[in-house]
Parts: sequence; C-alpha cells; structure tokens
Amino acid sequence: MKSIKEITPIKQDDPFVILKHENALFDYPLHFHNEYELNLITNFKGSRTTGDYVETLEGDDLTLLGPELKHVWKSDNAISNTGVITIQFQEHFLHSKIMSYNVSKDIKKLLELSKRGISFSDPTKKKVSEMMLSIDNNNNFKSFLTFLEILHTLSISKDIKVLSSPPSANYSQQRESRRISLILNYVKNNYQKNIKLSQVAEMVNMSESAFSHYFKKRTSHSFTSYLQDYRLGVVTKLLTETNMSINEISYSAGFNSLSNFNRAFKKKHNISPKTFKLNYDKEVSR
Repeated sequence: MKSIKEITPIKQDDPFVILKHENALFDYPLHFHNEYELNLITNFKGSRTTGDYVETLEGDDLTLLGPELKHVWKSDNAISNTGVITIQFQEHFLHSKIMSYNVSKDIKKLLELSKRGISFSDPTKKKVSEMMLSIDNNNNFKSFLTFLEILHTLSISKDIKVLSSPPSANYSQQRESRRISLILNYVKNNYQKNIKLSQVAEMVNMSESAFSHYFKKRTSHSFTSYLQDYRLGVVTKLLTETNMSINEISYSAGFNSLSNFNRAFKKKHNISPKTFKLNYDKEVSR
C-alpha cells in the first residue's frame, strides 16, 4: 500500500513542536516523516496501523513512532470527539550531545526501538498523558525539561508493546555484542538462502550447542525461531508494500515450502497471508 511523506511544522532550531487537536477526524492517509513522534489520542475508537502491525483500539492511545515508520489511525466514528496531542522532534536528536551522556542511555535505547513503534499502557500512559497536557508550547525552558522528563519516563517504562516487525520498519538492533551483530547482519543479508545452525556457529568459532545457548541468552530466542520470525517479518513487509503473489513472497522471504510457510504464518498471526493482506489493505484505505 502506497504511503505519502508528511512535511512536519518543526523548525531547525526547535527542540520539539507540540500540536493539539480537538474533534480529530483522522482523514490523513497512510504516511511517514523524518521526525520522531509521540502521540496521545483520547476517547478514540477505531484502528491504528504501524508498519505491518494493525491493532483495534478503544479509549486512550499513547505511542512513540520513529522516523520513516508508516502509520495511520482510522476512526469508527463519523462525528469525532477525539482529542490528539502530538509531540514531534527531529531525527538528529538521537545523535545529539545530550544523548552521548551516560544518564541518557535509556532514552537512546528507547529512540532506537521506537523505529518499530512502541505503545504504552497504564500506569505509564496516565503519567505521561498528564505531563503532555501540561505543555502549552515549546518556547520556554520549563517545557523543554518536561519534554526530557517524558522521554525519561517512557525509557524506563515496563508498560510497553513493540509494534512493527524489524524488516517492515527497516530496523536493525543496536549495541549488540560483536558475535551477535555478525549473525544478525548475516541473517539480514542472507535470509533468502538456506541458513544452517552449523554454518552460523562456525562463523563465530563456536560449537552448535554452545552457540545455541549463547544466542538464546543474548536474544531470548533460539536461532531457528529468530530466523523464522525475521523471514515472517519480510513477508509482512512484502504483503503490505507490494502486489507480489503469495507464492512469490514465500520464496522471496526464504521459505522453500509453501505449505511450511502458510503453517508458520498462520501460527504467528492466526490468519492466512491472503487474509492478512486483505485486512491490511482494508484498514489503510477505508
């Protein structure tokens, strides 16, 4: 599904910009932009699409979206009494001097992960909502301190859900060990091939059993499940961004059996690839 690039109102010398809307209609199509975006949506009923992840929502929604991540909200209500508060800040904030300090390490990790999209539940959602409501503009130092406090609160929160798959969000895990980074990059560049456990274990000079234990300890996934999840992420990216056939997508993502592919996809998403594509296209175009 085609998306459009949004030009945001933030200026080069602004630390952030805050936008507030009442009775939001959610008539903007699937889009992306170069900036980070924190959204608080209140009294909402409808759906949110983030990368390749579609979720039905009712109530309040708090999400942090990284640069270039496709997203759209669709309301079920023809007449809206939904409020939206949006804070946008520039992509280079992640690489600014303030992010190089040790006290900012949690915020830096948060911003890296936000490239996949993150939603927050209570009590974090309630606490951050109150802080966002307290910001009137971006023209004073107190507002800037509140902005930093919001990022810190989000960065230490346990009330999070990561949304889009890594391939769909063009996300690469940062700050991993040299061995894990080597393997993850190899998977990223060779997922279409027949990758064997013995092969990747040899790449890092470890036995298969030692590598399996090491990989699971560092990533919380077995190598086999990580590889399959990565391929399924490639699948959802192709389903949402191309008109390739299911068969073409299966082999392009590295599955050598259509039946195995369909089984793995249905186990992860509880629906078939065809139904997933139909539902996604329906959500972003309605």
